[in-house]
Amino acid sequence: MSATLKQYETVQHSRIAGVGEYRGQNVVTNDDIVEPINSSDEWIRQRTGIATRRRAAADVSVVDMAEAASLQALEHAGLTAEDIEAVVVSTVTHPFATPSAAALLASRLGTGVVPAFDVSAACAGYCYGVAQADALVRSGMAKNVLVVGVEKLSDFIDPTDRTISFLLGDAAGAVVVTRSETPGISRSVWGSEGGKWDAIGMTHSLLDVRSGANPAWPTLRQDGPSVFRWAVWEMAKMARKALDEAGVTAEDLAVFLPHQANMRIIDEMVKQLKLPESVLVARDIEDTGNTSAASIPIAMRRMLDEHPEVSGKLALQIGFGAGLVFGAQVVVLP
Repeated sequence: MSATLKQYETVQHSRIAGVGEYRGQNVVTNDDIVEPINSSDEWIRQRTGIATRRRAAADVSVVDMAEAASLQALEHAGLTAEDIEAVVVSTVTHPFATPSAAALLASRLGTGVVPAFDVSAACAGYCYGVAQADALVRSGMAKNVLVVGVEKLSDFIDPTDRTISFLLGDAAGAVVVTRSETPGISRSVWGSEGGKWDAIGMTHSLLDVRSGANPAWPTLRQDGPSVFRWAVWEMAKMARKALDEAGVTAEDLAVFLPHQANMRIIDEMVKQLKLPESVLVARDIEDTGNTSAASIPIAMRRMLDEHPEVSGKLALQIGFGAGLVFGAQVVVLP
């Protein structure tokens, strides 16, 4: 008789139990950055909706920010680091290709010996992390998973770049995903369109720096018009698909949490989705900037702080960015 593998416990549902944030301490106004890009406060506000952005001090690292957000998320969830059984960090700005930011974060928090790994999915990174945490919890591999979206984008900015530099800020957002008796996270809608791989990314590779082909520090840039069209039209479709997967309609939502890429993109998506006026829409970008993988969880934390009545209600979250990649879920707000 052949041996059979031991069956392990699975659960049906997961939920977000807590959320935390860290925002860069330095407030950077449009007037602070317009001279190198030959621009104006009015031009930036009209094109992006940004008045200020938050950036971290030089001595504050990606892991420093992630730790601060994680501690807040754990407190909100009523858990300790010892309760965490996996750590997922979504970032594209950790300055080491290896080892991972997640491994160091787990050690700093005191989780003990748990799986910890980084995800590179840019502005969709947080939603990718939630998708993996949901799967880990429901499969029985972990009871509580810490998901962090964190970026120090100021380390990869060319102050003279007119395509993306004026958008970017620094922040960390964290959530704890745990077991639930009722559905708290819908089936994820996620994917990639690699044919648009070069629409957002680095100016050149580190190999170019090493070889001397381009000795300058690589910085971020984008093809703004093509990204705008893709984000508005294609991501509205994915948002509607996420609603369908969750078995709800726009009228069932209390909150819309889109990636804080650009205020014009957010406003156009609201129109495309025909969201009722009763739905609160995160527009955190106005005074925080685009913080990539951190933007959705910090917008969630702010929404709960300013509108505590939405706790326990439904939110549609969708991230999209370099890759081009996207991810979306409907979640019950903690």
